[in-house]
Amino acid sequence: MAAPCVTPQALAWDGKQLWLSSRDLGTLYRSDVDGLKIVEEIDPPGVVWAGVVTDDGWRFTIGKGLNDDRHVYRYDADEGFTKLFACPEFTGSYLSFDGEHLYLSQWYKGQIHRVDDAGHISRTLDVGAEICGHTFVDGTLYVLRGQENKNVPNKSEEWRIARLDPAQETPKVEDLATIPFASRSLAFDGENFWSNHRAANETVAFAVPG
Repeated sequence: MAAPCVTPQALAWDGKQLWLSSRDLGTLYRSDVDGLKIVEEIDPPGVVWAGVVTDDGWRFTIGKGLNDDRHVYRYDADEGFTKLFACPEFTGSYLSFDGEHLYLSQWYKGQIHRVDDAGHISRTLDVGAEICGHTFVDGTLYVLRGQENKNVPNKSEEWRIARLDPAQETPKVEDLATIPFASRSLAFDGENFWSNHRAANETVAFAVPG
């Protein structure tokens, strides 16, 4: 469906509604999932690249400055945005939450780090490809992985949705399906997965084959 903003980037589910951001406008939105109608517009301190709700408010990856240096912020409606820590090498994008721990991915390294609110890394998962989104569903981590092909002339982006079990000491990454568009972000609403086709200004809901 048509996204309620241009260049939709971050996408997250809070249990009732979808939240998303516009890369080009630099704004954050709370939307009604039925038709993705905007019900609130929020002005963040930079470009919101990813977000996830936790048991202690939201966490957002926000980029600022000429180098788009990335930091993770906490947000709630009463206190606003609070900067928590710098992403490793000031790079980092997507976020997920397993009910206890926050996970932060680095796109080109193909790694997902378990981090605390000081930015300390306690575990790193390698998914073997670039990462453009991830989310937890009942303890299983679902990941959008593949290649952006950023420096390959005339070659489209290639993405797959995969899953892994972080409870395993060395999780096996299992590809489930091909994603037929240049996806950005991954969320789950209890029934369907959601992602953005940013280049087409679209938000997409889909189910994964069992």
